[in-house]
Amino acid sequence: MIPVTRLNGKRFVVNAEQIRYIETTPDTMITLMNGDKVMVKEQLEQVVELAIEYNRQIRCFAC
Repeated sequence: MIPVTRLNGKRFVVNAEQIRYIETTPDTMITLMNGDKVMVKEQLEQVVELAIEYNRQIRCFAC
């Protein structure tokens, strides 16, 4: 799960494994596998980094 912020300032978490794609429209929009779309304050690059870090943590076999 990755923490993100809605445009209204409320924080929530997204299951990084359910992200289908992320786009800038100009706000950052996360589209999930089920078709749900969420606009967040974080920049596209920040969301990508959060998702990468999440995947590193759960797939770390030598930790």
